[in-house]
Amino acid sequence: MIEEAILDADRRDIQVVSLGLMNQGEEPNMYGGLYVSRHPKLKVKVVDGSSLVVALLLNTIPKGTTQVLIRGKITKVAYAIAFSLNQRGVQLATMREDDYVRLKKSFNNFEINLVITKSYTQTTWLVGDGLTKEEQLKAPKGTLFIPYSQFPPKKYRKDCSYHCTPAMLAPSSMENVHSCEDWLPRRVMSAWRIAGIVHSLEGWNEHECGYTMHDINKVWHSTLQHGFQPLAVPTKELAHY
Repeated sequence: MIEEAILDADRRDIQVVSLGLMNQGEEPNMYGGLYVSRHPKLKVKVVDGSSLVVALLLNTIPKGTTQVLIRGKITKVAYAIAFSLNQRGVQLATMREDDYVRLKKSFNNFEINLVITKSYTQTTWLVGDGLTKEEQLKAPKGTLFIPYSQFPPKKYRKDCSYHCTPAMLAPSSMENVHSCEDWLPRRVMSAWRIAGIVHSLEGWNEHECGYTMHDINKVWHSTLQHGFQPLAVPTKELAHY
């Protein structure tokens, strides 16, 4: 069905197809790259939005953060955010050895400041699918959970803060915008969807799918120039807990 929709869009001379939240991932279609490899002459550009998600996450992590714990399914976005944080000198921590091995392997010969944590002192957590209640309970009081997943984690901690899934506020020039997903506020759009809009507005003539990504800084600045704005990072007064 997804493949046929892409081919139909190509026949109609549509510029961009933005993959929906349930229509991308490594298992079903190699982050959309399967369709491009099957149809190398596609004129329509297939966009999964990963570069904007990574850019948004980098700009969501509080300034001055020196340690980040990554927990959840290791995806294309997780690899990219880990690489970018490592370049910024941020120490990365994981809970599980299998996550550690995957991330370590992805860096090839690059040096990486990556540890398997036993103390759980990190107060900024990047979380994906698969985060459990037991794992959340190990976080110190005041921890900020920042999802890199398409769907939000269940909230088990009242003494911690939870940011929304990667999303931005739509510009005021966009009319008739309600909520993009039922867990997002009014006029807030998923970053994966915004990426397709920006791709079309900029007229970029390449796919963003499979294991490729656009220049993160270029995508971020273009998105801001088109009026999309990041959401405030949640803070909570925790003294009464």
